[in-house]
Amino acid sequence: MSVMPDFHTVRGYQILEQNRKLLTPAMEDYLEMIYRYSLSQNYMRVNTLAQLLNVRPPSATSMVKKLTEHGLLKYKKYDIIILTDKGAKLGRYLLERHRIIETFLKNLGISKNLLIDTERIEHIVSDETLERIIHFNKCVSEKPGLYAELAAKTD
Repeated sequence: MSVMPDFHTVRGYQILEQNRKLLTPAMEDYLEMIYRYSLSQNYMRVNTLAQLLNVRPPSATSMVKKLTEHGLLKYKKYDIIILTDKGAKLGRYLLERHRIIETFLKNLGISKNLLIDTERIEHIVSDETLERIIHFNKCVSEKPGLYAELAAKTD
């Protein structure tokens, strides 16, 4: 039996990827939500963040502190949350990545579990795959019947 040194379980790949990344998936979700909110408001409070993410305020406070330690937010206890330039840049990327994945799934005809699938995929997709998805989305938008044509060929 030959050994495949580059093969891992799904969890193994997740661990390898996490070791390369600055943020955990949960941290990305918090930062993305703070960025979304910042598009209409200049600042956010912990209670608002907790409500938007359906978590308890102490959990939100803990995560905000971690993101502050990473230089992504400005926050002092019982004060407002403000994105740093670095946090805004990363938040913009995270939101764009979310929208790209969501559009891709819509292009595939996914509707029932759209949000759940988007949330799961966005944290594991590689840069190369994301670039291919962007290209696919562009092709579908330029030729609306493309997906139906592809689907007909696979049936």
